[in-house]
Amino acid sequence: MSRADTIRFRHNQAILVAAVIATIGALPLAAARWYLLPVLLVPLTVAVWAWRSGTDADPRGLRLRALAGGRRIPWEQVVELATDPRGRAVVRLTDGHQLPLPAVRGIDLPRLVAVTGQALPEAR
Repeated sequence: MSRADTIRFRHNQAILVAAVIATIGALPLAAARWYLLPVLLVPLTVAVWAWRSGTDADPRGLRLRALAGGRRIPWEQVVELATDPRGRAVVRLTDGHQLPLPAVRGIDLPRLVAVTGQALPEAR
């Protein structure tokens, strides 16, 4: 599968910039006392999450990426792509589970379906 067949959804990179600024702002506090050093872990964790978290889709399936791990879901296991009450995209699986799609909004669903190679149903 080529990279051109893959569509990637990521969180806004402003989160990453904010985490870097927060890290710089926390440096004087962390340097004041040794026991305040773990304060740096919060903005660093947010930065790694913002850089890594998201959803990748290709003709074979979905790949959900989180802070520390990921999950591959083949299209054969997908029953429905829908939105939750907050407008975020979710996937319903054949086993009955429902998973949120990181960084995918409800308005992104047509692009997500387009990568599968299947047509969207006609709007009435």
